Amino acid sequence: MPAGGGRELNRGGELADRLAALPPDAWRGLARLWGLLPGARLVGGVVRDLLAGRAVADIDMGTPEPPERVQAILTGAGIKVVATGLAHGTVTAVIEGRPYEITTLRRDERTDGRHAVVAWTDDWEEDAARRDFTINAMSCDRDGVVHDYFGGRVDLAAGRVRFVGDAAARIREDALRVLRFFRFHARYGRGAPDGAAMDAIMACRDGVCRLSAERVWSELRRILTGPAVVATLTLMAECGVLAILLPEGCDLPALARLIGSGAPDDAVLRLAVLARAEPEKLAGRLRLSRADVAALVAIRLGPEPDPALEEDDRRRLLADEPAQALVGRSWRVQAERLGTASPLWDALRADLLARARPVFPLAGRDLVQAGIAPGPRVGQVLEQVRAWWHAGGCRAGRRACLAQLERLTAGTA
Repeated sequence: MPAGGGRELNRGGELADRLAALPPDAWRGLARLWGLLPGARLVGGVVRDLLAGRAVADIDMGTPEPPERVQAILTGAGIKVVATGLAHGTVTAVIEGRPYEITTLRRDERTDGRHAVVAWTDDWEEDAARRDFTINAMSCDRDGVVHDYFGGRVDLAAGRVRFVGDAAARIREDALRVLRFFRFHARYGRGAPDGAAMDAIMACRDGVCRLSAERVWSELRRILTGPAVVATLTLMAECGVLAILLPEGCDLPALARLIGSGAPDDAVLRLAVLARAEPEKLAGRLRLSRADVAALVAIRLGPEPDPALEEDDRRRLLADEPAQALVGRSWRVQAERLGTASPLWDALRADLLARARPVFPLAGRDLVQAGIAPGPRVGQVLEQVRAWWHAGGCRAGRRACLAQLERLTAGTA
């Protein structure tokens, strides 16, 4: 099939032109899938973003076919299939390296606010009714025709994020939808949030306490790196949700200063400045990865970088910590001191990143070779030599450090 093939699938639907503008590899994949599953439709975010004229990230599809049959059809056609969630009706087709998540239409049989037991259905409206927001409940068939059962197009055009049906019922089905509401309102909403949604969030917010830390951090990370961060978190604070997530308190003005300084939209950096809890408490509450914990600690603790630092002081900083750790901390310090962009601070970060990190040239084996018996004294003397090297701006080479070792151990080896 030629690049861009599959355009013949569109026969005048309202999204025909926008579907045709998808990357050629996406078109080829969709052409194959619609050829095998003609009743399937694009669902959720891809439809929303095509209507909004935004870049499409993931391509998800729905189908009335049961998941085992979908898997058999695709495998029989030579398509790689990953059983990513058979219990919930989902398989992932991989075509030219691009994943297409395909989920059987379903309805919730029961839910406890975290997990749902589902049953398959062939009713598209029934499937759409279980989704969170009207803007995520639309589907688009192979002709480019949009199927919208709950007014999602009108809400999208109006900048309104609204739950499908009864907002409280949707939240009781999955409390994570509280956090998703704020994330989607930040991205797609305009003006005041939907009143019914906010009332339901106030009434059902305690359900957030029962969510796993991993799910909470996944959503909070997206909120922290999304648009209108301070306004969104302020809204969350006003309805009591932020206090559930971060009960030790938050410093929203500090976060505003960080953003005003031009800091990157890094979730851990923003969390480090926002949250008042100690790093170990944050790490436990949100189940942060080891890398995230290390970054959080580095931002919060340690000597503060400063553009006024002399050459040797900069070398000392780099000898003790990686440049990336110092850069993260520099953003926090800049936000605390200035709260605005600064060429001097930008130059400091560029300098730290460009430098080779000074490395102390001796190791324990050098001391043993010099005649010090293995044991605690090796570490003690090694630290003394390193302190001398550090005080001198981390400039002394191996020969000079060995000479200092000889001076320290003369007559004591």
